[in-house]
Amino acid sequence: MSKTRSATEGQEEQETTQPRVRVPRHVAIIMDGNGRWAQQRGLPRAEGHIRGQDALRATLRAAAELGIEYLTVYAFSTENWARPQQEVEALMELLISAIHSETPELMSQGVRLRAIGDLSRLPERARQSLYECIERTKDNKQITLVLALSYSSRDELTRATRRIAGAIHRGELQETDITEELITSYLDTADLPDPDLLIRTGGEERISNYLLWQAAYSELFFSPVYWPDFGKAPLEAALEAYASRERRFGKTSEQIQLED
Repeated sequence: MSKTRSATEGQEEQETTQPRVRVPRHVAIIMDGNGRWAQQRGLPRAEGHIRGQDALRATLRAAAELGIEYLTVYAFSTENWARPQQEVEALMELLISAIHSETPELMSQGVRLRAIGDLSRLPERARQSLYECIERTKDNKQITLVLALSYSSRDELTRATRRIAGAIHRGELQETDITEELITSYLDTADLPDPDLLIRTGGEERISNYLLWQAAYSELFFSPVYWPDFGKAPLEAALEAYASRERRFGKTSEQIQLED
């Protein structure tokens, strides 16, 4: 038998022995820049939000292809309720329309939909559409898409604190029971892993009251790309930056290397 290997066999071995790029399990995104994208093109702000829906679809597909398990997007903050009434109503109608139009796609792609935030503030039609889609997609396993709707981290922590205080008042908890783990269990994201990577699009560099507790050790990436132009290539750029970083969680580099 010849000991000479074919070029194809050598290539296959090289491909299998190359280290895999480190992919975050959970990516959170602040989808910023819709309005500015529209204004630069002389379009109504609403057009930016409509195009943002296309960007979310493309980013979700790319995330699933790349092996990301959870994608959480900041769709509407509690502060957004203070925007002009006409814009808020348009966003709520867009939400309803998007849920109805995207549900078949979510089903075909194996996407499970979740939502976090004070959903009681959503209009009844929007809330009902959301709950119906969550129910229909609950058994999908390819990727979980989490919509942060009527959400802010301070509001989430306030609601969690009230619930913990109520449990103490009813005698179900003692003050000494309060730990980081207990607080986490009262958050909207109790059954979700913390985000490994938090991306903000649109060129701004702040996290805007988003997942403050959960993102304590998240890697941050600020993309100059406006959200309507976001998709697979900008996402891969963020993942490349993420893969180049050493996540120490308060430890030293030497400790991390010994664990590896």
